[in-house]
Amino acid sequence: MSLLEITGLTVHHGQLAAVVDLDLAVDDGETLAVIGANGAGKSTLLRTIAGVNRPSAGTIALGGVDITGWPAHRRVAEGVVLVPEGRRLFSSLTVEENLLTGAYRGRPGPWSVPRVMGLFGWMTERRRQRSTQLSGGEQQAVALGRALVANPRLLLLDEVSLGLAPVVVRKLYEVLPEIIAEGTTVLLVEQDVTQAMRVADRVQCLLEGRGVLAGRPADLAPEQVERAYFGLREPADGESVDGESVDGESVASEVRGSER
Repeated sequence: MSLLEITGLTVHHGQLAAVVDLDLAVDDGETLAVIGANGAGKSTLLRTIAGVNRPSAGTIALGGVDITGWPAHRRVAEGVVLVPEGRRLFSSLTVEENLLTGAYRGRPGPWSVPRVMGLFGWMTERRRQRSTQLSGGEQQAVALGRALVANPRLLLLDEVSLGLAPVVVRKLYEVLPEIIAEGTTVLLVEQDVTQAMRVADRVQCLLEGRGVLAGRPADLAPEQVERAYFGLREPADGESVDGESVDGESVASEVRGSER
């Protein structure tokens, strides 16, 4: 049974349809990566699942229960927790205080402030530093830790690699197996296709708010991902598309080598 099931989801920003008639499912214990270029609707999707944005149409079900009309705080209490793009820490609070805010509407479970600090070894001795004194990678770790303290059933990760050096990104993703081992289902949004396909059980690609490709990373050729990601049609023999070479090699190389 799917932990999360989305059917016919459409979300507007004013007159603009950011997500269009989208179907998506995430099984219990699975890691699903949603990829796509800027403007594909990825962050809007996560914010709608979390209850920040309201859908124009469609349904969102958690464990078979329709939560489409639930407010965000009720979703957090049921285990839907978002790590937002840009971290969104409380600048006036310390590392420890930021982590404690995650427990306010959270569920009981294995994650506590001391355990999160143990997951990121540097946090204990710097627990009283304000979040503004941290590097970008450290702030992202605190944002992730704040979400874990809420003990999520479904963890929504929005562009955790954005603006960070590759070595920092690797360190953040290294903790993902321990999080999943505690029974957490993960839905992550990434522009870094290489990273997403490395950690995910399944990948779904969005283009202008619509699902255009889905499958297991091992079953998807780089050329398939390239065409879905950039909205390229498959060229006929000897034909060029949108100024690219016949085999689209320059675009495929960007997809293969998108690790930042």
